[in-house]
Amino acid sequence: MTGRRIPFVNLQPGEDSAAVRAAIDRVLARGWFVLGPEVGAFETEFAAICGAPYAVGVGTGTDALALIFRALGIGPGDEVITSPLSAAFTALAIMMAGAKPVFADIDAVRLTLNPAAATAAITPRTAAILPVHMYGQAADMAAFAQIGQRHGLAVVEDCCQSHLATCAGRPVGTFGAAGAFSFYPTKNLGALGDAGAVITRDAALADRVRRMRNGGQTTRCQHIEAGVNSRLDELQAAILRARLPFLRGWTARRRALAAIYRARLVESPILVPPELDAGHVYHLFPVRSPERSALQAHLAAQGIDTLIHYPLPITQQPAVASMEPADCPIANQVCDEVLSLPVYPSLDDDDVSSIAGAVCSFPASRGAGVGR
Repeated sequence: MTGRRIPFVNLQPGEDSAAVRAAIDRVLARGWFVLGPEVGAFETEFAAICGAPYAVGVGTGTDALALIFRALGIGPGDEVITSPLSAAFTALAIMMAGAKPVFADIDAVRLTLNPAAATAAITPRTAAILPVHMYGQAADMAAFAQIGQRHGLAVVEDCCQSHLATCAGRPVGTFGAAGAFSFYPTKNLGALGDAGAVITRDAALADRVRRMRNGGQTTRCQHIEAGVNSRLDELQAAILRARLPFLRGWTARRRALAAIYRARLVESPILVPPELDAGHVYHLFPVRSPERSALQAHLAAQGIDTLIHYPLPITQQPAVASMEPADCPIANQVCDEVLSLPVYPSLDDDDVSSIAGAVCSFPASRGAGVGR
């Protein structure tokens, strides 16, 4: 090790600094801060890069999910099947729409919602399935598209960790009714605050989300339904526009760093979840160890910051306890073992090699095995 600390993430603008500053100055000079030309332009540009005809900017990724469900007419009395391995906001968005989240266990290898488990969880009240593309790797969308068609269910994609990810060559967010994205600052495409977007191929759905994000207005002061206030602001839209041209390069960089990890960790005493699709965008680089606490302490002692995504499955969150969620043993085990290593575009190759070396030097008493 070099003796210097390696942070888990670096959120300071780098090669995009001049573009971000120019975008901010442009908005300040214009004096238009809500639902203006920057939002409209970003929606067009983001839709294009995602391979979708429509995008609607909203306040957060959570709002993006909740608005999709409301626009689909999903609410009280309905159930939405989703993954227990995600940020709790995935389930909270379902609850915001008035529906009930139902949890099915994850695939032990892919770490996303298991199609067979999701199918087994379908009831007469099921209205939708919400796969989550975790850590940058897509869920098995071919399977979920078939399930949705077979059972007459909406398929909504949580793409909040998967900007530019693909599944068998097709962009995430384009398989189902709609996809929800977050631009929280830590995301692969991050704003300088909260922001989100919905993408869809359905013009009517896009129109309804666009209306509902703005209080259900059709024209000024004419509210035809009870919408919400979740508008992507001009400053964040301009910042996202400035950063969007860098996204493909940043994604390639994340993949290159992940390749170094995979090559260096082959002989390590930890499990590296495999890359099952070349469209993986490595929002995070998780590893697994039954001795996670000791591993995290071992890395911290060498100046390496790590985080846990996520220490609890959503099924164990007090916020959903009243719903008596089904137990998900695979998700429980993963949440006990998973640890995220640093992976971001400004990280040096040498730093990644040092991190991998530190992992390999971990004196584990029992390894989880290694996946490539």
